[in-house]
Order: sequence, then C-alpha cells, then structure tokens
Amino acid sequence: MTGILDHVMLRVEDLDESLDWYQTHLDYEEKDRYEGDGFTIVYLGPEEMHEDGALLELTANHDDSTYEMGDAWGHVAVRVPDGELESHYQQLMDEGVDDYRDPESCGGRYAFVKDPDGHEVEIVQRDYGALWSLDHTMIRVEDADEALGFWTRKFEYTEPRSRWEASSFANYFMGPADAPQEAMWLELTYNYDGRSYTMGDAWGHLCVRVDDLHDDWDQLMLREADDYRDPADCNDLYAFTRDPDGHEIELIERDPDDDSLFPF
Repeated sequence: MTGILDHVMLRVEDLDESLDWYQTHLDYEEKDRYEGDGFTIVYLGPEEMHEDGALLELTANHDDSTYEMGDAWGHVAVRVPDGELESHYQQLMDEGVDDYRDPESCGGRYAFVKDPDGHEVEIVQRDYGALWSLDHTMIRVEDADEALGFWTRKFEYTEPRSRWEASSFANYFMGPADAPQEAMWLELTYNYDGRSYTMGDAWGHLCVRVDDLHDDWDQLMLREADDYRDPADCNDLYAFTRDPDGHEIELIERDPDDDSLFPF
C-alpha cells in the first residue's frame, strides 16, 4: 500500500458556516461534493496543493445532529511559510477569527485557532507545501508502544519521522518512508500520567490511500488489524479498520483518471 494519508474527516453542524470559514480564512476551495441520503460530504483544500497533499473532508448530516468533541481527537495543522507565523495569525485576527492560542503563548513556534465547530487548527511554519495546506493530524493515544507498533506493523510507517519527548508527554510524527514532505503526517501524542480519553463523535477518521483495496485489506487482516468494516460491507468501494485506541482509519483506492474524488 502507498500509506499516504489521503484525507481527514471532521463532522460539522452547519455546513455553510464551516465552508465559509475555511474558504474565507484558509483560502480553501471546494474540490468535490457528494450528496448522500441524509448527509453531505465536501472535500476541501488549497488551490495549488501537492498531488500527495491531503484533503479536508467535512461531513454534515441533515438531521440537526449535535456532536461531542471528546479529547482523544487533537487537531489538524496547516502550514504557513517560515518567518510568517505572526503575520498570518494577525491576518486571521483581523478577519474576525477567535483568538485561541496566539504565537506568543506558544513560544513563537506555532499558534492555534478554532473553526466554528470547535475543531482546533494549529498553524505551523514550514519551508515547503502550499499556504494553509494540511501538515499533520494529531490524535491522542493511551499506550505509546502499542500505537507506534500498530502504525509500523500494520501500515509500514517508519519509526518516528521526528519526535519530541518532554517530562510529561511525547509527540511522535509518523508516515510512509518514501512520502514527500508535502504529504500530511500523523502525530501521536502520549501523556505519561496514564490518563484515558473519550472519543466523541465530532472527530471522524483518517484515511489512508492504498494500491489495491482488497489485496491491502487482506494484508491488514493477516497483520491482525481490526476487522471493523470490510470492503464487502462498504460496497467494495472503501473499508475501515481501527487503531488500538478506537480511532477509525478508512482505506481508499485512488484512480487519477476518475472524474470524481468519491468512489461512488
């Protein structure tokens, strides 16, 4: 399997409000849309995104559902050029985005804002990737060794691309060994105090791009991944497994010649 992270899905309560927020403040454009029976899915991303860059998937149900954020879900991170963190953060403030965690409070290294549903969006400085492109998705795990083993054995991710180990927590950034730096990375956050987390339902899933849906699913089953929703259960269009903490992971096979981004 390629193992590239294809997209990250978040649930939103007011699709129009969320679309306006991402399109206004992050200059995202709508890449594709699917109208299902009782729900709408929209793929978003920067206009000039890398071919292996990840998409943001917003899912809105039509039944006035409300969602719980939980704390197992962390955040998505978006890129700004090196040296431009403060100016881009100030731009967001001038546009009326809520002042959540400014650069000064984060040691001048990064900053955070929140979208209309309360999803946290980190702003990081990179010398690569399109402005506001997705840099990584952070999830919290309860057992670092188990989580690291899951991603290395099941999905062939490398040992942490980078890591930060402090006195009370650790962050591990992971991805395929041959992934371009413009791809989205996975950040695993582990706290040393033995805390547990609630999943909530505002957080949806990560999606991993595979070469062959059925062959790669069979390989995952051989590696003892969770048989959560197999291809047959998903009309042979995609599939889902789960990590040891219950985070859902979609598998999808991409055909660059398809007219739609959706496998429907």
